[in-house]
Amino acid sequence: MAAGDAETEDLIRRASDGDEAAVEELLARYRDRLRQMVAVRIDPRLLGRFDASDVVQEALVEASRKLPEYLQDQPLPFYPWLRQIAWERLVDARRRHVQARKRAVGRQQQQHTLPDRSTMALADRLIASGTSPSGKFARAELRDHMRAALNALPSRDREVLVLRHLEQLSTCEIASVMGMTEGAVKTRHVRALQRLRGLLNDRSPEQNS
Repeated sequence: MAAGDAETEDLIRRASDGDEAAVEELLARYRDRLRQMVAVRIDPRLLGRFDASDVVQEALVEASRKLPEYLQDQPLPFYPWLRQIAWERLVDARRRHVQARKRAVGRQQQQHTLPDRSTMALADRLIASGTSPSGKFARAELRDHMRAALNALPSRDREVLVLRHLEQLSTCEIASVMGMTEGAVKTRHVRALQRLRGLLNDRSPEQNS
């Protein structure tokens, strides 16, 4: 297992020794992170039927059931493992409530579907972090161009930006989620930002004058 923070590792050791209090604390400490992940990803059409907390609660119940098996092998760092369970619950909810009469979409394809409100939130985060074109836009115009540029990115480039800047995962966690090495994650993140800047510069008034 990749090294995580010391407190999580201590809780995992205690949970492996049968400490029920450690199990409860281990699952509870990631509740807010899971809720944020689900809020970023949830299809707006589902919001009238349940919310992120419902998905997270289902995921934590399932994680509690599967935890003994995880503790034996620890195939992933703990949070990516827990996130995967929540992600599967979210995919199942979407399939039940949105795609009940449609052909099921593969999970890998669904992974890169991002609600528009989350695309806008990502645009705002990147603007605030200084990812901007050389030309000067009014802020509202930049926000619209950023959203268009994000939608134009290759899906895995966009995904690494979502994981880093919206879900705020570490490089190690992103590597586990995306099935890549940490070095590959760093390279893809840099490349995604470069492509994003290029797309924004293509839309800059200075480039089009």
